[in-house]
Parts: sequence; structure tokens; C-alpha cells
Amino acid sequence: MRRSLIQALTAVAVLTAWVPAVDAQGTYPVKPVRLIVPSVAGGGTDISARLIAPKLGEFLGQQVVVENRAGAAMIIGGEIVARAAPDGYTLLMGISTITINPSIHKKMPFDALRDFAPISQVVSQPNILVVHPSVPAKTVKELIAFTRKHPNQLDYGTAGTGSNPHLTMELFLSMAGIKMVHVPYKGLAPAMIDIIAGHLTVMSSTMLSGIAYVRDGRLRALGVTTAKRSPIMPELPTIAEAALPGYEASQWYGVLAPAGTPREIITKLHAGLVRAVQDATVRERFLADGAEPVGSSPEEFSAYMRSETAKWAKVIKDAGIKVE
Repeated sequence: MRRSLIQALTAVAVLTAWVPAVDAQGTYPVKPVRLIVPSVAGGGTDISARLIAPKLGEFLGQQVVVENRAGAAMIIGGEIVARAAPDGYTLLMGISTITINPSIHKKMPFDALRDFAPISQVVSQPNILVVHPSVPAKTVKELIAFTRKHPNQLDYGTAGTGSNPHLTMELFLSMAGIKMVHVPYKGLAPAMIDIIAGHLTVMSSTMLSGIAYVRDGRLRALGVTTAKRSPIMPELPTIAEAALPGYEASQWYGVLAPAGTPREIITKLHAGLVRAVQDATVRERFLADGAEPVGSSPEEFSAYMRSETAKWAKVIKDAGIKVE
């Protein structure tokens, strides 16, 4: 009798220990999943999130709700996810800014490399180096040559100090050994308005924001910032091939969970994200906007985030960039 009781209790203990793993892998999710976008509606991060959310929801069998929590250079939305329960129900639509902020802001409420579990880089999008038509340069080499003869005569607008467009330009200036005047704006839209009006001369614009103005002749495109040419503007060379070998910078978006999220949940979310970016409709929409679907593994995304953090830390240090 005693032996039977001990065996029964042992079986219950084993079953109790086994159930959560089965539940995490077999029934997750049992309620809607929040995908936090740390920026305002309508931008590239928001558009990307809303493209993949329905397809991810179909795979998971639960609605994926996109929630915009903008402010403080993406920090507010990031903190919400970093402090959330690691149960797979609160995710972050991360952006390249998350690898820049640690070197810009003295005090951060979270560590991007420690407090998140990368799931997948969803998409990568080039910036395009554009100039106002009044600038006497039709190629990247000509722009560099002109600026060397006329240092600080040209100015460039950005979405703000420490933004991806800012650092994309700083990397360009550093590698080219030239100087321009930085004019920071509160967002990319007002900077775009001023360069079209001729109040600015140079800009590193997202493909989505700048391509229409290039096509109608109000801006001149000199090159793309990514390592490969853009499929929607294949005639435009990369900055690396045009003048600066090794130059590469991009806007990217990817999904992260709070650190400590069970591996089974990460695996399931990754599978759903890969299926979402491989969906024909989603893929065609990304490509039409000049973005490249990625769908990397958690390990690849983690390594990429670390390399980006190190790269931008060096650019920021060398340029002496500080946020007041």
C-alpha cells in the first residue's frame, strides 16, 4: 500500500512538472498577443507591424493587436516590453534605433542586448542619399569631391540627433573624410519639406519617404546605403560600389520578446514570423516599398543586433554625438 502511494505521488509530480512545457508548446497562445510599436502610426515601423500582424495571427490562431506607444526615441515602447511578463503575450516591433540609443542616452531604463529575446529580423530597408537639384553633384564621388573643396558649405537634415538617418550620414562623412553641417529636425517629414524647398542640400532619406520626390525630379538620388542595390531602383548604385567600399547602413525592423521567454514560445513565434514574411502578398508589399523581407533566426538576429550596437557606438564616439 505504501509503495503504491509513493508511486502514485511520484507519477503526479512527474506529470505536474511535464504539463507546463506541453502547455507552452501546445496551447500557446490562449489569448490575443500585443505587438508594441514604439513610434507613431503611419511610419515604417508601424506599416511593417501592421503588414505582418494578421499573418502571424493566422499562424498562432489568435489576434495580434498592434499598439502604438511612441515617445522618447522609441524608449517608452521598449520599456513596456522589457518589463512585461516573459510569456509571449507582449512583443516589441524593434527598429534600428534600439541599437543606437545605448550610446546616445546616458541613462536607459533597459539594456537592449540583455532585456530582450530576439525572435526574428523581419525586414531591412535602405536609405537613399539625396541632394537638392541645386547641388552640383550627380554622383557620390562628385558630392565627396565638391564637399572636400567646400567644407561645411552643404548642410544635411535628419529626423533628429541620434536618429538612424543622422548616423547614416555621420558614417558617410567619416568614411569620406568630409564635413557638412547637421540640421536636426523633429522627425523626417519636416526635413523632407525643407530639402524639397531648397532650405537644405543633402539628406539620407528612407526609400519610402524619398522615392516619389526622386521620380518627379524634385530631388536627385546619388546612391543607396545598403550593401546591395534596391530592386525597385536597380539603376541606383550603392554608396559602397560608387565611392566608399565597406559602407553599409540600413533601417531594419524585427520582433523581440522580453528576456526569459520560454524557448518553445520563441520557436513558435519565429515560425509564424517566417511564414508571415514569406506570404506572397506581404512580400510583394515590402518589395514595392523598397524593403527586403528577411526572416532571420533568433541567433542570427541576436548576432546582428550586437554587431549593429558596436558599429554605431564607434560612429557616435568618433563623431562626438551627444543628446542634450
